[in-house]
Amino acid sequence: MNVRHLLAAATLTALGSTAFVALPATSAERVRHQEVRQLRESGKILPMEDILGRVRAAQPGQIVEVELEREDGRYVYDVRVIDDADKMHKLELDAGSGEVLRRKTR
Repeated sequence: MNVRHLLAAATLTALGSTAFVALPATSAERVRHQEVRQLRESGKILPMEDILGRVRAAQPGQIVEVELEREDGRYVYDVRVIDDADKMHKLELDAGSGEVLRRKTR
């Protein structure tokens, strides 16, 4: 596990239900931490507990990274999970509905 994954896992553990990791985005726009609370309180994004539950249901394994980004006008959680076979799964979930939009496995 690299330093970025360790940092993400530590941040998730430390921050609990409001955890997110805003790492440099590629084609998506990072969501600033001040904005996350407002989005959550306004109901525009689901609570982290809901997102993590949906990720665990869709892909068993250890959640090692969570990012909240704005892509094409909507909020998306990018979540990385390592399964028991050491495969990395990247799931993208709509932050408002929790729907799994895409998934990739390496």
